[in-house]
Amino acid sequence: MPTRGHANTVVAYLVDRGETVAVAESLTAGGLGHALTFTPGASEVFLGGIIAYTNEVKVNILGVDSALIDQYSVVSEEVANAMADAAREKFGTTWGIATTGIAGPGDYQGIPAGTVWISIRGPINQTLQLQLDSDREAVRSGAISSAIGTFARILSYRTT
Repeated sequence: MPTRGHANTVVAYLVDRGETVAVAESLTAGGLGHALTFTPGASEVFLGGIIAYTNEVKVNILGVDSALIDQYSVVSEEVANAMADAAREKFGTTWGIATTGIAGPGDYQGIPAGTVWISIRGPINQTLQLQLDSDREAVRSGAISSAIGTFARILSYRTT
């Protein structure tokens, strides 16, 4: 499974650099944190996560500005970035990763099922938008794989 290999890479880079990561997940509902912590040694670098499946949790627990949600939608680059920044801040980590999107089966407020936003925030910031044409579980799995794979590439290119 590519996710497991990339997770091993992520943990190895973070351990080597003394860096840490936390997640804020909506679409992936804890799957990203689970995938990252499947790797031995993850407890040295993964500090925690928040499953912000509802807008209320995004606003009241993460502190995402409700005006961002109103203006851009909960499924947006702006909200994904705010979620990742909040994960970093709340856990005091080097990196924050967030996922938000529509797994389906139906659309949400005109946003098609399969729309995914992933935000990685830290010394390097990267935001991805995906449009995955698949069933609910495959959309979530694709988001997790993309988040971990992108994070692994960022870490591999970044010099210490």
